[in-house]
Amino acid sequence: MKTISVVAAVIIRTASDGTKQVFATQRGYGEYKDWWEFPGGKIEAGESPEAALAREIREELATEISVGDYIDTIEYDYPAFHLSMRCYECSILSGKLELLEHENAKWLTCESLRSVKWLPADVIILDKVATFLRSKNS
Repeated sequence: MKTISVVAAVIIRTASDGTKQVFATQRGYGEYKDWWEFPGGKIEAGESPEAALAREIREELATEISVGDYIDTIEYDYPAFHLSMRCYECSILSGKLELLEHENAKWLTCESLRSVKWLPADVIILDKVATFLRSKNS
């Protein structure tokens, strides 16, 4: 089974009411159309995971991000391939998160994190993201 190595941005912001929120995007194509994911994409040859993530967010969302702390690597077997997904905490430097490839997006709080239908690999990181959102609140 082939392995696809990708990076994912866990983009966090503080809302006007002080709650922490994470950015989620909805796929507009493919077998998992309409499922939700953390934005990101494939690492190209010779690219560091951090550089790949900054490039992917620039390409998909017309936004410059700061790639922060490494959170975890998710290993997941889809029917056609093995996914290895490196997840990083990110913040927005500039841009408005324009949806160039996704059909929808939303900011989710710790309480609403599981209100969307996440891709199977992304579900695995949700507990860590929820902990992140709670711990960053204090």
